[in-house]
Amino acid sequence: IKRPKPTMIAMVVANFFNVAFNWVFIYGHLGFPALGAEGSAITSASIRWLLAITVVIYIWTMADHQKYGVRLSPSGGWKAWAEQRRIGYSAAVSIGGEATSFAIIGLFAGWLGTVPLAAYSISFNLISMAFMVSLGVGSATVVRVSIARGRGDRADLRLAGWTGLGLNTAFMGLLGLVFIFAPSLLASAYTNDGEVITIAVTLIAFCGMVIVVDGGQSVMVAALRGSGGIWSPAIIQTFSYMVILIPLGWYLGIYRDIGAIGLYYAILTASLVSFSLLSARFYRVGRG
Repeated sequence: IKRPKPTMIAMVVANFFNVAFNWVFIYGHLGFPALGAEGSAITSASIRWLLAITVVIYIWTMADHQKYGVRLSPSGGWKAWAEQRRIGYSAAVSIGGEATSFAIIGLFAGWLGTVPLAAYSISFNLISMAFMVSLGVGSATVVRVSIARGRGDRADLRLAGWTGLGLNTAFMGLLGLVFIFAPSLLASAYTNDGEVITIAVTLIAFCGMVIVVDGGQSVMVAALRGSGGIWSPAIIQTFSYMVILIPLGWYLGIYRDIGAIGLYYAILTASLVSFSLLSARFYRVGRG
């Protein structure tokens, strides 16, 4: 409904309180006991619940709730929700497959030892933060593509999808340059351990390329979903990350003993495959 500001404000406020309460409960400030990781878990869970409740209250009470039928009773039963289930199931397969694959790659990093694991964790944390940009661009892309599809405007559908990709590439390219030219600065923000920093610097610099491709495939998934693609993004991502990433990560990182950088070679390869196939699919969809 072209109303992004309320959720943006809610997220900013939620993140502020998340940081503040983590400081209180993790380290034991303002008279509270230091709970460590347990305090972080309590804070994160509480803030997420409050965020969800806040957004629901806003939607329920917004001035034009009648226009969108917010308070109407659901009708049509189970069959009426078939489209939502199809979209939800495919998204669950896609996200679940990708998350599982990266979790297994993290397990492989643990097999390499504590120092490589620490270096991998630093670099992956930086990737995850940079990836938030791609998630934001992807959210905007899926909305614009969906609107164009609803109007039956295939030219604007193509424009929305490729514009989203171009915008994401520009943003991630700039972040990638920071990764490539300032890896020591980024690694030093996490630790003073010389061994960890030495490995992390190499990984972070390489991640400067990874984030561009990985972010790009995320935006193309959004574009395909907005264009009505239900299962094609899920199949492509599952193939790329479950079938390619996991075996290749084990082969390069563990069997060939290349180390943590071998895991990132596998991540880049899988992301390239995913990006290429998703882009080709969106090109075909855009042409009709």
